[in-house]
Amino acid sequence: MLLAIDVGNTKIAIGVYSDGNMVRHWRISTGRNQTEDEYGMFLTSLLHGGGVTPQDIDGAVLACVVPPVTPVLEKTVSKYLGVEPLVVGPGVKTGINIKYENPKEVGPDRIAHAVAAVKKYGAPVVIIDFGTATTFDAVSAKGEYLGGIICPGILTSLEALFEKAAKLPRIELSKPRRAIGRTSAESMQSGMIYGFAGMVDSMVKRLAAEMRAKPYVVATGDLAETVSQESASIQAVDPFLALDGLRLIHEMNVPANPGDS
Repeated sequence: MLLAIDVGNTKIAIGVYSDGNMVRHWRISTGRNQTEDEYGMFLTSLLHGGGVTPQDIDGAVLACVVPPVTPVLEKTVSKYLGVEPLVVGPGVKTGINIKYENPKEVGPDRIAHAVAAVKKYGAPVVIIDFGTATTFDAVSAKGEYLGGIICPGILTSLEALFEKAAKLPRIELSKPRRAIGRTSAESMQSGMIYGFAGMVDSMVKRLAAEMRAKPYVVATGDLAETVSQESASIQAVDPFLALDGLRLIHEMNVPANPGDS
């Protein structure tokens, strides 16, 4: 079995694959100060709870956008699972030609998204990730990673409103009943959901014009489903896009063993 770990700024997505199929998955909070033993106890507990033993894992792949956490999780996987994880970064085969001026600046999660999107949906494709930041990634018809857009995330923006505007409350984010809010909470919900959906459609239009193509548009991340319902551009929602991309990258770089491909 293959263990795939995608570490974001606020959440960690974990998936277990057998014969190329995801059989277990979890999401936990990113802990920047946890030790390898703390992560190890948490990880082995999740695996056991899902009916997977550490001995079942014979391969691992890791993408991390929080640099201090990378070596901690490397040690965790090595110590508790007995395998050396493939860490996605410079020198790792991805099958994607990165056109960024400095390819090292592209987060490994964004590359994993591109790899999976091309495999699953074809190219050209635009991937939108609704995470701590809202990112747009453009992949050409030739499978080239062209670059993208980085915007504040929905929850990041909502938290900033609460912290910086004295009279605005902290609210639960849900679909508003109408665009014209009649309370502060409704107005904020409208701004977040309808505002970001409108931004998505505008940005996709601009990307398509620069790409001189009509790309397939796929969304991922915690709020992808919510925003996609109000967007005219998003064609698919894929919550496991990064993990699927990590599995594909692992297959490109590590000789297949029974059960991990």
